[in-house]
Amino acid sequence: MRSMTGFGRASASVADALIVVQVNSVNRKSLDLSMRIPDAWSPLETKVTEKVRAVARRGKIHLVVSMEAQGGAEGQTAAHLKRLAKLSAENNVAFAPDTRLLWDLANDRRTLSEPDLTEVLEVAILDAAEQALQSFAGMRATEGEALLTDFLKRIETIKHHVAAVAKRSPQVVTDYRENLIKRLRDADLELDVEDDRVLKEVCLFADRCDITEEITRLDSHLDQFEGHLKGDGEIGRKAEFILQEIGREIHTIGSKANDLQLSKHVIELKNELERIREQIANVE
Repeated sequence: MRSMTGFGRASASVADALIVVQVNSVNRKSLDLSMRIPDAWSPLETKVTEKVRAVARRGKIHLVVSMEAQGGAEGQTAAHLKRLAKLSAENNVAFAPDTRLLWDLANDRRTLSEPDLTEVLEVAILDAAEQALQSFAGMRATEGEALLTDFLKRIETIKHHVAAVAKRSPQVVTDYRENLIKRLRDADLELDVEDDRVLKEVCLFADRCDITEEITRLDSHLDQFEGHLKGDGEIGRKAEFILQEIGREIHTIGSKANDLQLSKHVIELKNELERIREQIANVE
């Protein structure tokens, strides 16, 4: 299982510069890739896109390719000074940098001018992209494992409540029958417990609150959901569909409950299901 949230960053050296690739993502129903890459390097967009598709199938992904001076701000300042000195020499202009110029250059966060795409530069860009995407994919996998652990715990909690509902359910009819007879007797209506009218009422109630089929389907959906979470590939879409089916069965059980204890378990079932739904939206 992989999360749709991730971040990766990598760099590769080329002469006195660094090629930097940074990628991050958030959840999205499909793969939505936006890429910012210098125009001079745009022919590489297709290759970079292929690398992205190799590690991600869903999510809104933003990838940036840029070039920086070696050594960060200090290296960038030195590179600017070097270019200014060269330009001054070419134009026979005296060059005497003062503290104000050094300060301005040190606080200039603009990247270096991007050179034309060469074979060496292409290799460096694709290498940095590969490393960034591997880091990105690793983070998504790590977070996905954490989500899986949480899901499995919540499924066990849900199964515990389902088992309690299944155990309590038969007693609901018995309690209803006893309460019905008690109410009739309290009203001075001496009806035989085997009276057809009493038996009919009890049978109608038992039919209305029977949740045997719902429990069977719910158990099946939970097993299917758990098995699907442990599978490979894209998990989120189908998991969301199975959760809809689980929610439908829980809702039906709640509408048939007619019992305080069952209602309490149904509330807990809905709470746990909602927590899973919130998290499953971030699963690839």
